Amino acid sequence: MTKLMASRTHGSCDHGFGSAHAPDGDNSRRILWALMLIGGFLIVEVIGGLLSGSLALLADAAHMLIDAIALSLAWLAIRLCHRPANPAHSYGYHRLPVLAAFANGISLVFIVCWIFVEAAFRFFDPAPVLAGPMLAVAAIGLGVNVVAFGFLHGADRNNLNVRGALLHVLGDLLGSVAAIAAAIIIMTTGWTPVDLILSMVVGLVILKSAAGLIRDSAHVLLEGTPRHLEIGDVESDLVEAVPHVQDIHHVHLWMLSEDRSLLTLHARISEAGNSDFIISSIRNRVAERFGIKHVTVQVETERCTEDPVAACV
Repeated sequence: MTKLMASRTHGSCDHGFGSAHAPDGDNSRRILWALMLIGGFLIVEVIGGLLSGSLALLADAAHMLIDAIALSLAWLAIRLCHRPANPAHSYGYHRLPVLAAFANGISLVFIVCWIFVEAAFRFFDPAPVLAGPMLAVAAIGLGVNVVAFGFLHGADRNNLNVRGALLHVLGDLLGSVAAIAAAIIIMTTGWTPVDLILSMVVGLVILKSAAGLIRDSAHVLLEGTPRHLEIGDVESDLVEAVPHVQDIHHVHLWMLSEDRSLLTLHARISEAGNSDFIISSIRNRVAERFGIKHVTVQVETERCTEDPVAACV
């Protein structure tokens, strides 16, 4: 059996894997600006929540604390992503931002659980709520979160790491809105349970977003196939488009990060075909048709009869 391999490896964050939708440097700066705003206001909100007795403010403060940690992790992941590949990490550190996004999604789930538990305790043991201080702190927090959200909204929202950071800030923004609404209702009606109800509503919104973030980042970490591509489409397209290719099999297509995919495959070719030309044609076709630039091709002139898992992968 005649076999010939062709591959390419790259060390930088973008080179060879397709460019990101926005420069990592811009994403990093925007996350850092948001982190400075969130971290600066965190202390103010903790003090305001304790003085007013508002669960909505304390829940939002807890969320902001996790957000500050999450934004720090997101910023650090982007910075470390640019470290070059090495023998221990031959693909470099492209997945650090994805790992940070997954961790951020998990942290959001814990935040929501804390809000629900605290709301349950407050329901059976109500505490007085000072609506005036609660409203003032929540209003300032809303302004801070709107500015932070604006910073992140201009970053690459297709980037899972940025998306995770954006969801954290969005959760803060919704928490501030809920706290303002609760303070106004308490001031006008004196009905304090609204503080608990709106906190839980915000928690449900955050939980839904966190579930999507965890699902998408876990798909990348588990080396899932890009959602917009089907392996069968790649196989049929190459057989039709590349001369002398009789069969494409043992195709493995996975995501290194949300915007970088890799492909390995076996191609059975006719005796008349030129291996080097066919390998080059396959790689060019995959890059042009499917946007995948990192491709490993193994060509064969005979039918592959080996066990696909033990030998052909």
